[in-house]
Amino acid sequence: MNRWIMGALALAGWITTGMAQAQELIVEKKIFELPSFTTQSGRTLKQVRVGWESYGTLNADKSNAVLICHFFSGNSHAAGKYAAADPQPGYWDAIIGPGKAIDTDRYFVIASDTLVNLNTGDPKTTTTGPASIDPDTGKPYGLDFPVVTVRDFVEVQKALVESLGIKRLALVAGPSMGSLQTFEWAVSHPEMVAKAMPVIGAAEADAMLIGWLDVWAAPILVDPDWNGGDYYGKAPPLAGLAKALTAVTLQANHQDWANATFGRRPAKEGEEPGKALANRFQVQSVLDNAGMARAKLSDANHFLYLIKANQLFAAGGISLADGMAKIRAPMLYITQPKDLVFTPDMVARTVKAAQDAGRDVTHVTIDGVRGHLDGVMSMKQAEGAIRAFLAK
Repeated sequence: MNRWIMGALALAGWITTGMAQAQELIVEKKIFELPSFTTQSGRTLKQVRVGWESYGTLNADKSNAVLICHFFSGNSHAAGKYAAADPQPGYWDAIIGPGKAIDTDRYFVIASDTLVNLNTGDPKTTTTGPASIDPDTGKPYGLDFPVVTVRDFVEVQKALVESLGIKRLALVAGPSMGSLQTFEWAVSHPEMVAKAMPVIGAAEADAMLIGWLDVWAAPILVDPDWNGGDYYGKAPPLAGLAKALTAVTLQANHQDWANATFGRRPAKEGEEPGKALANRFQVQSVLDNAGMARAKLSDANHFLYLIKANQLFAAGGISLADGMAKIRAPMLYITQPKDLVFTPDMVARTVKAAQDAGRDVTHVTIDGVRGHLDGVMSMKQAEGAIRAFLAK
């Protein structure tokens, strides 16, 4: 989660003081570039660039590398700070760092931005997507950018990993969309993955998730400023994108959190919601304000391309059973039973498919009032399970 998103969540009271007090690890953002990259759709892109960062030191035989894959609205900033004065560390700082569950005194941890990363307005994010300049035209790609998949995200990561001389990863892990990338790695490149830790995700998108993702995208598509994706150099569809991000944030949380945090309080004292159509509840106001703050640093087309990549996801591009049959890595599968995005039935299907395929899977759960977001914000709970898994 980049610092802009962390700031928006902090405004809504979603960041814990424990994260703010996490041990500091100062990191540097770097850029990886591929002169050309051919997508799964067969389209070749020139000058593909993604940001990345690392924590710890790569050992002599390059056997201690760990890859962390980020979630839908995040970026590569998984741990540490870019400067001591930064208000918040990376999103998984609770479990990545010296002496932590993923110990950077032992492991060399890599994290990279995906293609079509949402955070185009964040100077610490580097990505190639619809908002990027097409070298052949000198103009933004817009909707001429090819549809990309989670497999495409993984193939760019693979190129980065191989550029460092790494042939096998000690662990691949990530939350939410990061778990999709983790499953994809384990299915598509089983020889390169020693262990896998998918968190708050599933091994394929089911029909219900595909439908919900469409609901997330809908506000952008009906914003007239979207203009069929042709808005670069014009007014961007901020209203639609802000509402889309509001929908994402709401579903990524849980009613326990919403009820405890806001209840039925009005947005403004004395402006009861029942007295005028324009009068709002506090939960509406806070979510919309946070959505707009994030929208100003994001790109609507990138959001839509991420939606499509998530809707298309099935690990390896094959059936759930066939995908699990290809995995060789032991898996630590961490979920939250209150997750409203990757629901308990989706999780159960993934676990059953892994077990039916004879895979080595350990399934543990974490608790909290956040639901899906506990897989980002409450990972300290899983520290013991992660240590035990890595020690095997």
